Amino acid sequence: MPQQTGGEKSQTRNHLVGRTSGGISHCLGNSDLSWVVAVQSFVKMACAAARSPADQDRFICIYPAYLNNKKTIAEGRRIPISKAVENPTATEIQDVCSAVGLNVFLEKNKMYSREWNRDVQYRGRVRVQLKQEDGSLCLVQFPSRKSVMLYAAEMIPKLKTRTQKTGGGDPSLQQGEGSKKGKGKKKK
Repeated sequence: MPQQTGGEKSQTRNHLVGRTSGGISHCLGNSDLSWVVAVQSFVKMACAAARSPADQDRFICIYPAYLNNKKTIAEGRRIPISKAVENPTATEIQDVCSAVGLNVFLEKNKMYSREWNRDVQYRGRVRVQLKQEDGSLCLVQFPSRKSVMLYAAEMIPKLKTRTQKTGGGDPSLQQGEGSKKGKGKKKK
């Protein structure tokens, strides 16, 4: 192999770099490159237009942290504390939204990225359809994701599961307050 001078080495290196990192720009001229960019942007717009608002991947996401009054805004709460709920679950959000007539589905194994606690109680994400295929609203009273979150936070405390938990039943009916057997010292 013949010796290359310093100038020839840099030309060869530039040629290789241009071919590997430049991709299309190395093969095409400037006018051809602008045409490629225009076609790529058109394809992106056509793909976005092809996805209708009724597609499930276009539904809005609501994580329980958005409605949790124990969270700060930095931790993910998105509504005022005065309207937020104590430790809502994704199932409760789903129940409230489906009861009002929204198209809803629950993704149980999804986690909110800012949620540090990995317990099952904090897992889940609710997807809610706001717009129909033609772009009109599914329900007029829910024009935005914030309106859905505020409604869910208002209705979750009224759920039967929430009202039964806070009911102060008769303490004599609770188990575990009977006589204690076994754990004392043994008599000789």
